[in-house]
Amino acid sequence: MSGENQEAGPSADRPRKAAMALLAQATAREMNEFWANWHDKPQVETLRGPETGLVMVRGRIGGGGAPFNLGEATVTRATVRLDSGAVGHAYALGREREKVRLAAVFDALWQDESQRGAVENVVLAPIAQRLDDDLQVKRAETAATKVDFFTMVRGDD
Repeated sequence: MSGENQEAGPSADRPRKAAMALLAQATAREMNEFWANWHDKPQVETLRGPETGLVMVRGRIGGGGAPFNLGEATVTRATVRLDSGAVGHAYALGREREKVRLAAVFDALWQDESQRGAVENVVLAPIAQRLDDDLQVKRAETAATKVDFFTMVRGDD
């Protein structure tokens, strides 16, 4: 195998998929702040979009039964190319076009080994931390509504 892409395959794509998943869950405000504070902005060429459309959401009864069409969801996608030649893609639920364009830019930056650490520390880590904080708040709110049911045995049996 040639030395260019020896890490190709499903396991090599996992880190990028995780990064793209975090970018898709970022807020528009977060993405704008990250970009405004980015120190060395590259030239960005838009290859596609950002464009908004609908996708069919499918489900399965019981998680493993026959598939069915649950409904449609609004999705925005974008593809960009940086002056370095790296191509970034992004998809996210909703209509926030600039957020998705910036997610594609950060995806392209993440692919550059020299930029990856900065993207992970400056962009991805704060998104992951916010998502974790949100989850902890939701768990605490849910735990506060927990009701413990117990059976009392009457003494006159």
